[in-house]
Amino acid sequence: MSATAVSAATATASPASSASSASSASAGRERLSLDRGWLFHLGDITSPEVKGHGASYGYGKAGFAWGPAGTTYDDGDWRKLALPHDWAVEGPFDPNGNLAQGYRPRGVGWYRRYVRLEPAERGRQFELQLDAIATNATVWVNGILVHRNWSGYNGNNINITPYMRYGDELNTIAVRADAVPMEGWWYEGAGIYRHAWLVKRAPLHVVTDGVHAVPRLGRDGRWTIPVAVTLRNGGHAPAAAVVEVQLHDPVGKLVASRRNTVAVPVLAQAVSTLPLTVARPALWSLETPQLYRVTTRVLQDGKAVDEVSLDTGLRTVRFDPARGVFLNGQHVKLQGVSIHQDHAGVGVAVPDAIWAYRLRRLKELGANAIRFTHGAIASEVLDLADRMGFLVMDENRNFNMSPDYMAQLEWLVRRDRHHPSVIMWSMFNEEPMQSTEAGYEMARNMAAAVKALDDTRPVTAAMNGGFFGKYSVGHALDVVGANYQVDVYDKFHQTFPDVPFTSSEDTSGFMTRGVYTTDHSKNVFASYDDDFATWGNSHRDAWEAIDRRPFVAGGFVWTGFDYRGEPTPNAWPSVNSVFGIMDLNGFAKTAYYLHQVQWIKSRPLVHIAPHWNWPGQEGKPVRVMVMSNAETIALSLNGRALGQQPVDPYRMNYFNVPYAPGRLEAIAYRGGREVARTSVETTGAAVRLDLVPDRDALDGDGRDAMPVTVRVLDAQGRAVPVDQSLVTFQVSGAGKSIGHGNGDPTSHEDEKGATRHLFNGLAQLIVQSHDDSAGDLVIDAAAPGLAPARLVLPVRRVAPVLAQPAVEAPFNTVNYWRLSPASATRPDPGQQLADFDMNTWEAGEPPMLRPVEAGAFRIFRASFTPRRQLADGSGTLHFLRLAGKAEIWLDGQLIGRKDEWAPAALRVKLPAGDGSRQLSVLVEGAPGQAAGVEGLVRVEPAP
Repeated sequence: MSATAVSAATATASPASSASSASSASAGRERLSLDRGWLFHLGDITSPEVKGHGASYGYGKAGFAWGPAGTTYDDGDWRKLALPHDWAVEGPFDPNGNLAQGYRPRGVGWYRRYVRLEPAERGRQFELQLDAIATNATVWVNGILVHRNWSGYNGNNINITPYMRYGDELNTIAVRADAVPMEGWWYEGAGIYRHAWLVKRAPLHVVTDGVHAVPRLGRDGRWTIPVAVTLRNGGHAPAAAVVEVQLHDPVGKLVASRRNTVAVPVLAQAVSTLPLTVARPALWSLETPQLYRVTTRVLQDGKAVDEVSLDTGLRTVRFDPARGVFLNGQHVKLQGVSIHQDHAGVGVAVPDAIWAYRLRRLKELGANAIRFTHGAIASEVLDLADRMGFLVMDENRNFNMSPDYMAQLEWLVRRDRHHPSVIMWSMFNEEPMQSTEAGYEMARNMAAAVKALDDTRPVTAAMNGGFFGKYSVGHALDVVGANYQVDVYDKFHQTFPDVPFTSSEDTSGFMTRGVYTTDHSKNVFASYDDDFATWGNSHRDAWEAIDRRPFVAGGFVWTGFDYRGEPTPNAWPSVNSVFGIMDLNGFAKTAYYLHQVQWIKSRPLVHIAPHWNWPGQEGKPVRVMVMSNAETIALSLNGRALGQQPVDPYRMNYFNVPYAPGRLEAIAYRGGREVARTSVETTGAAVRLDLVPDRDALDGDGRDAMPVTVRVLDAQGRAVPVDQSLVTFQVSGAGKSIGHGNGDPTSHEDEKGATRHLFNGLAQLIVQSHDDSAGDLVIDAAAPGLAPARLVLPVRRVAPVLAQPAVEAPFNTVNYWRLSPASATRPDPGQQLADFDMNTWEAGEPPMLRPVEAGAFRIFRASFTPRRQLADGSGTLHFLRLAGKAEIWLDGQLIGRKDEWAPAALRVKLPAGDGSRQLSVLVEGAPGQAAGVEGLVRVEPAP
């Protein structure tokens, strides 16, 4: 589990409670979802050219951000959406676009969200967390530029405490996502495509990723967790506290605890070390991925002011240069896959539940290792890897040791080092500088930075050459990874017999699901494992080269799933890759069954390729591949024996069978006894649609999602593997469709639309529950000439996701006020300052109360542009609190008065008018009383 924040306050406490600010400031941590309530604009909005002294002066000041980056921008016609969001997958395919990015337009997009904080929350610490934005991002809070980021793969954790506003004045978050820059030669998506959070903490708190809890096995055979907790004091006085760490075993029993005292100066950090000893450890393994929970509490005056929990696992990993990798002292061959992070229908905005489906498919395949390529994966995915039992090569995106990029590498290690699934840190993939002096020096420094944060795991890199030179990056690595390069496996081991070695990427085979004849004119490849990249190998050859060499720790097949972009060796109309063991939906290709019989030893398996629907081919030979992990296999057609063969575990088994409709059956034997059988049958014509859900029900939290397999059946209920029907979907009730796909690498269908063709008998619809919903989600599917299908999925009411409420801003708040000097006589409210005069009138924001001793009159002035729906004369200027008598002037015209001295609210009708308006408030104060604009001024709909 990622570092999960647990509130130390009661769950029912109201944010609007009457507790004092001091009490609220010391309240426990809340990590609240910010996924809902965003406004989105596709396309850039550029600022006008800055001219003139006044505009230039303001342009360089904090809080004066222009346009959509500012607080007063009119976003009333922007699209409302929830995160995660990938706008690229919504766009059309463009044959003139970049094939590497799947011919999808990317560009620039803007996001805005409003956040209301109660006055009682003043004094708390606030962090905005944006888990990933593709690609470059600029973030403003209340018109102040607070963050820039230069990668689409790392998280953004931003301290926004100083900029917060409270009560009726909403906070504005603005994000400009620039997806024009690319970091990869594959589909990267566009937008805020992972979760967003608002973390609220006490002044003294544990920093993000501030609990270092990596278990160690000592030479004395004892397990310890040398916990180190980093705290920050964002308050106004030095702080002392007790730090308590508790360790719970996999069944929830408290097995160790420790306390320590710590003092933290103002606006500084301190580290508290609390080593724990673990007796009778329950080890984390592939088969039994047992997790311990480390809970850290910060106590002041006996009260918990912060609490953070994370999961970790006790396991040892050792790379032996002669025998490969050992987990807990047991040899394990890495049966791995490399995967990118996009999925059919949703692009890179993949719901957590779809990630669970993808990893479950890999587990069923027999994979035990994953290389997430080529950058940091979402922390929720590593949580799944921990719980499901995978070994992970955790890869850094950018090979660069400049400060910005070193910060990305260090963030990756801090975030992920508690995950037992992570067994290697990978610094790069296929870098041209990997055999240069500069490259070696970069690798040496980057490896040192990793080791400073975590010395329990080896550092590797995915090299595609340069292994033997003086300046090979390999000299700076603990484990050398080779992409392909099968011909250097033996040479490397002979040259460096003491250096551990693994394949970091292999195969690059081409297969199109359900296709069994390669046709370059149609950009499709047969699923017999005969086609592969010039630099790669077939699935069979690549695994045999790895498996026969004990010194090769294992491999990572390129790739586990197809992905958008990089349609090698094809181009338009191909928009997806065909490297995958599975297609973009997670539907199996022949490679799936090939690897399954090689990797799964615990149960007997047998599979047949291809299907047995070949009308018009009667009597002609069909190449049949039989895959099994048994000892021998026998094949028969319609009960007639076709032959028996000893199983070839690397090459598989083949038969040339004259086609006749019917039943083709394979039986697997071990020790002369049948252990498994399978068959393929010639089906009849399709007669009806069928919808097959991945699970029985959905959680009604607005996040849970599910893939539904769409297929057609014949009159006997058999799936028809060659059908290409056009299916129309309608989803109603307690959920919605969020996309669909069919695995066709040349399909240009709208992934968010209402229709989708089946591709070789299959398609996939992804549905998601509505926010805070319960009841039934209903899917209706129809296709010409077929009986329709209906699927009713129960949606369970569950506890809602803890979230910061989404709020709308149907009004403008008037900001950036200027105040004239006091005057004993009534000044001209229309007087103008010279554009270059920045000092005669002071700047201010409500509450702006001034004594009248120096003069009874002041002018309070600001400019604003009303939202379009309020600029037609239907709007109102609402002064929440105005002290003293006042005249309200707009663009030189008197539009309202306040004739009482006492503070009061005032509403004035806003005359129609477009563009920027100048508001001048002439205030007269009574002697002995303060006067001025005391409360916010809003432009809002008439009551």
